Amino acid sequence: PPGDPRPRLLMSPRGKPLTQVRVRELAAGPGAVIVCGRFEGVDQRVIDARGLEEVSVGDFILSGGEPAALVLLDAVVRLLPGVMGNTVSGDEESFENRLLEHPHYTRPQEFEGRQIPEVLTSGNHQKIAAWRRAESERLTKERRPDLLAAQPLVK
Repeated sequence: PPGDPRPRLLMSPRGKPLTQVRVRELAAGPGAVIVCGRFEGVDQRVIDARGLEEVSVGDFILSGGEPAALVLLDAVVRLLPGVMGNTVSGDEESFENRLLEHPHYTRPQEFEGRQIPEVLTSGNHQKIAAWRRAESERLTKERRPDLLAAQPLVK
């Protein structure tokens, strides 16, 4: 409806890539209207007339926009207040500082001959934080250098 402040999003493989920055904007906003096409998509006249913002969740084709909408919903809802138990639990996850998340280790101490890195059991929180940061940077450079290309990392 005219005057509705909510963004109108069309899930589309030709849309702008969905990023964590956009997800945060949507989570902080008044909500959104999500439109899903099926097979060949939505008539361009409808896209133009309704001012739909085309959003893509990746460089692949789905049968319809519904699975992409679920991806968008999950990414946004988890950022809403009260959804995650600890309000800072998402701060170190992938893409939060343009870095992939560091590796995780759980018990037991040894699994099939593989040990937990010693620094993680040291109790030294500064060294643990430095290790996590270094691992995040290493993994990002190795797997997603495109995330680092836009601007230098902030320490």
